[in-house]
Amino acid sequence: MGDVRRRGAVALGITGLVAPLALVLGTAPAQAASCTTQTGPYQKKVEKFLGRPVDGRQSSGDCKAIQAFQNKHGITPNQGYAGPVTWGVMDLMLKQKAVGNKPNKEGKCPTNKGRIACVNLTLQLSWIQDGSRLVYGPVPVRTGRNNYETRTGLKKIYWRDIDHVSNIYDVPMPYSQFFDGGQAFHSVGLSMWNPPGSHGCVNMTKTTAKKYWSLLKNGDDVFVYGRKPGT
Repeated sequence: MGDVRRRGAVALGITGLVAPLALVLGTAPAQAASCTTQTGPYQKKVEKFLGRPVDGRQSSGDCKAIQAFQNKHGITPNQGYAGPVTWGVMDLMLKQKAVGNKPNKEGKCPTNKGRIACVNLTLQLSWIQDGSRLVYGPVPVRTGRNNYETRTGLKKIYWRDIDHVSNIYDVPMPYSQFFDGGQAFHSVGLSMWNPPGSHGCVNMTKTTAKKYWSLLKNGDDVFVYGRKPGT
């Protein structure tokens, strides 16, 4: 989320949801946190998600795998504990993957508006559709945290700034497309599953934000619905 002041001047689709499940064990940067020996309340579920032996008991290998996942997605504390925050992220990933290529199966995003960008806060997914035809997505997004919720309802893109910088948080907001006050679609250099969320904007990967920039224009509709977990 940022101010609306100018400073200075279906490709990814489901692949974006499947890839994280295959990449969660990628190399993580060195961290100072030590690995815990404690078994977490979601041990078996986390072990299954990560492809570990499912025995419900913490091992050195389990801890390292969980810690790598936590480091990748900015989850703290990052001591390899199978707790509610870590499992919450994994559970959300599984629910996103289950959507497949029918994000508007329940018909909650309007199909009588022509081209429209839809945002499902509950599943942290966004897509672009034209009538009932899926144009792009669904892709994971990162919306507003508790007390900074992304506001729901039907809106319109009213201003776009490809090189926007927020004067509230003094951070770059590339490919910003504003649709409600200071709330906008824009790219960030964070995991889409990094808790607790944004300050109200709909964060996207650079690839997604660029695609939205190319597919949308001023005056296009945006519909936000649902409720982000934890808000």
